[in-house]
Amino acid sequence: MLDALYNDKILAHAANIPRLGRLEAPGATATAHSRLCGSTVTVDLSVEGDQVVDFAHEVRACALGQASSSLMAQTVVGASTEELRALRETMRRMLKENGPAPTGRFAELSVLEPVRDYKARHASTMLTFDAVVDALDQIEAKRAGAAPAAAGVGG
Repeated sequence: MLDALYNDKILAHAANIPRLGRLEAPGATATAHSRLCGSTVTVDLSVEGDQVVDFAHEVRACALGQASSSLMAQTVVGASTEELRALRETMRRMLKENGPAPTGRFAELSVLEPVRDYKARHASTMLTFDAVVDALDQIEAKRAGAAPAAAGVGG
């Protein structure tokens, strides 16, 4: 059974994680941690308008956390904030509700479908998605807080 979970594609993604490190001046930084296994993913995100323009991450996670982070790093730049929020929900449904795998630009994430049968592995697989949405929330909160102040300065 574990052969399906730790298949060659998942292990290949885990072994080759792009965009490792940190951004010099990210729009936001977020960390997600799994208490169950101790895995941690920290993401730095830069967004212009509603599109991700840069991304970096530190991944201290099991093979599944590494694989999902690797796949995120391959697809996140150029994605819209709406796409990324929808992606997290699609991944959550795929794992927890037997929902369909992501499609389109995120179709490669379907390699993580076998994780749905291992509830204890859901949290580590979701870390990168949760951290990205947390960073997006931070960026939106900064923008919402800055808009009234900027309007007051010019007026």
